[in-house]
Amino acid sequence: MSSFYLRQLLVGRDIGQGNIAGTQMRNFVYLIGDRDAGECLVVDPAWDVEGIAARATEDGMKITGALVTHYHPDHVGGSLFGHSIEGLSRLLEVAPCPVHVHKNEAEGVRKVTGLSATDLVSHEGNDRVKVGAVEVELLHTPGHTPGSQCFRVGDALVSGDTLFLQGCGRVDLPGGDPEEMRRTLQQRLARLPDEMVLYPGHAYGGEHAPLSEVRKINPVFR
Repeated sequence: MSSFYLRQLLVGRDIGQGNIAGTQMRNFVYLIGDRDAGECLVVDPAWDVEGIAARATEDGMKITGALVTHYHPDHVGGSLFGHSIEGLSRLLEVAPCPVHVHKNEAEGVRKVTGLSATDLVSHEGNDRVKVGAVEVELLHTPGHTPGSQCFRVGDALVSGDTLFLQGCGRVDLPGGDPEEMRRTLQQRLARLPDEMVLYPGHAYGGEHAPLSEVRKINPVFR
């Protein structure tokens, strides 16, 4: 995949500079696409939509779709701990595009963001979304929320809050399920090869690393 494009953006450093709450949350936003086509998908566009769009433009890329890992406001926009976070609704003003969600997450996304059902494209696990010639596989990985999903593209795994370099997403929030998270970590993600590189939803313990390393250093695998 010589034309494969992946850019990792850290809130507070690459986008959203000066946003105290965003800097503390240490969210990652991702751009995934096809350099030859000049098109990309944005994963979890929140905190600084104009900044995200500007980074894509700098790279000669046009945002043509959004991928949602899960419905929490720090990933899709909405209200969180008294903070108003811009996200999907602002993206559809800046760069109108389809928003791809797992079917079990669609209702949560609508409630949090105010989007309508027609703004969303609901998916099953293992569906695929294409951008240019690059294909992204949507992996249903429940546990943090019922419709949490990771995105597999080439040797990269963009994991949202399902898995970090250190730890995994909380299961004590509404929609969390410890048993489903255990199945996700021990069965669903266990099938993925060691050479895949993990790109998490937050900079908890690092920014990216091969799954072989994560499986050694992350306590959830012990």
